[in-house]
Amino acid sequence: MRRKETKKIIFENITVLDAGAKGVSVAKAPEGQVIFIPNVVPGDVIDVQTLKKRKSYYEGRAIKFHKLSVHRTEPVCQHFGTCGGCKWQNMKYEQQLFYKNQEVYNNLKRIGKIELPDFEPILGSEKQFFYRNKMEFGFSDSRWLTNEEIQSGESFQKNALGFHIPRMWDKILDIEKCHLQEDPSNALRNSIRDFATEKGMTFFNARNHTGLLRTLMMRTASTGEIMVLIQFFEEDKTNRELLLDFIYEKFPNITSLQYVINSKANDTLYDQDIILYKGRDYILEEMEGLHFSINAKSFYQTNSDQAYELYKITREFAGLTGNELVYDLYTGTGTIAQFVSKLAKKVIGVEAVPEAIFDAKENAKRNEITNCEFYVGDMKNVFNEDFIASHGKPDVIITDPPRDGMHKDVVQQILNIAPERIVYVSCNSATQARDLALLDEKYKVTRVRPVDMFPQTHHVENVVLLEKK
Repeated sequence: MRRKETKKIIFENITVLDAGAKGVSVAKAPEGQVIFIPNVVPGDVIDVQTLKKRKSYYEGRAIKFHKLSVHRTEPVCQHFGTCGGCKWQNMKYEQQLFYKNQEVYNNLKRIGKIELPDFEPILGSEKQFFYRNKMEFGFSDSRWLTNEEIQSGESFQKNALGFHIPRMWDKILDIEKCHLQEDPSNALRNSIRDFATEKGMTFFNARNHTGLLRTLMMRTASTGEIMVLIQFFEEDKTNRELLLDFIYEKFPNITSLQYVINSKANDTLYDQDIILYKGRDYILEEMEGLHFSINAKSFYQTNSDQAYELYKITREFAGLTGNELVYDLYTGTGTIAQFVSKLAKKVIGVEAVPEAIFDAKENAKRNEITNCEFYVGDMKNVFNEDFIASHGKPDVIITDPPRDGMHKDVVQQILNIAPERIVYVSCNSATQARDLALLDEKYKVTRVRPVDMFPQTHHVENVVLLEKK
């Protein structure tokens, strides 16, 4: 071990031990401190240079590899290591599944501190690339340059259309080919960037809040339908129509072409007026003959194929016979509610977002489903004794909350009404574990099955069945 003048420390011949949170890997310094390191794989033997020192851990980077892990694989993406999206692309897929399963188990055991059954095998994704149905890219007039480009001394095009560099809100990496969304995603993005540059359209500058072009969103569906939405920072009718007409003429199979003029400080769409330019303002997704409309603001699972598998597991865990009243909490656009409805007597969906409930009702009409009802309200407020008295005590509750998990008042209300079974779907097993510990008062976890929705990343969904003790 030696110190540099910069006071950054180099640890030599360190073995990477584990895959940690947020896609980074974990090693230990000789004195026992944890070191978090990106772009390495458990089993690698490396020299590490520390970048930051915290009270109980270091953040570092690998500067030399002495031995490569047997779990390594060659990343397929030219942007790997710079783009922060697919942090596990250098790890074999079976090993990704191992660490995802381990994370769920550790969270449920250490945070939940509850008795667990044997886990059912984690369900891997048939597609490990080109599985996402929604992608968002940012425009920038100050493209992030790689070290190779900087050292070359050449001048480069400054415009970029791609992803934010990790931890750098104003830096965009220009993306030539992304392996997450199927064609024509790459062709669309590259054509839009090149045409806008050729015509002298200005790209957004996040620091100065200037420029015409701000973001690009693309949504695709298993039905083949495509949505493209351009976010402009300011109104420029001539250039706006020039770009939108180019997109529609070059890609005539686009189902929905929309835009928004957004000059506020952030680029979120949920408080913006979306304007339809060509086609219709939604695309259709299909699942077991059910059709779901997805608009620009809709929440829908971003891996359509794996969402179908997730919903099948959820339906199986619910154990419906046709006689049950089911509550679907945090129902979103009612996808799970409608998916299980043919095996239930009645399904009640509750969601806080009014637009989502509007979509849920429209989808139910489109699918000719008559045994689903949907209600708007903040879950901790609407899900109360009066609501139960009005709609009936559920036999089964399905809950699929956001990453923060369920509000403690919602958990308490579930304990009060005590349905026979609860199916808890979660994208964050840590908050799920916290909620399971609260439910342990009356419920026993009888089935657990993780589901990988996001290959090449550390994210994992988990489905748990709870039954009354």
